Amino acid sequence: MFVGIDLAGVETRPTGFCVLNKKMEIVTFLLYTDKQILEKILKLRPKVVAIDAPLALPLGRKSLERRSNIHLRECDRGLLRMKIKFFPITLGPMRSLTKRGIRLKRKIEREGIEVIETYPGAIQDLLKIPRKNKGIKKLVSGLKRFGIRGLSGKMSDHELDAITCALLGKMYSEGNYMAIGNPKEILMILPKGLA
Repeated sequence: MFVGIDLAGVETRPTGFCVLNKKMEIVTFLLYTDKQILEKILKLRPKVVAIDAPLALPLGRKSLERRSNIHLRECDRGLLRMKIKFFPITLGPMRSLTKRGIRLKRKIEREGIEVIETYPGAIQDLLKIPRKNKGIKKLVSGLKRFGIRGLSGKMSDHELDAITCALLGKMYSEGNYMAIGNPKEILMILPKGLA
């Protein structure tokens, strides 16, 4: 089983959470607190947790509070080279998301569960799935092409991004992925893409 998380920057906003099994069946939730997320993960003990959030700082950057001219990680530069749009980790609300992501990653890994960083916008671009800004129906239709069962047009965009992350987690476990970035920072895991 694989877990995908579309992490919110703060606990008062909904985090999308998806469980995907080997039969491609999904169950999704909206969770809020780190405690809820950790409890769900520890109960499930998935093979891998794929999180949509920055899970590391750039090399040479000590914190997000201290001023620095270091804003991008190598995986971010990789997204730029691929012409994939994203928000840098030092941009306003991304700071709280990055702090939360790093904190959550440490807690999950302490339990012996593998955590990978990913980005649903990039996954969707590489797999030719319309992003949520093109409409929920198109995103649902795009995910259905990959055999995911249990999708609904009533799901929130957070749940659909979590499903995208869970799909990537499955692809990762099957060796059907690419890793961009510097392993001394963090590798962002993405699908190989469609030919």
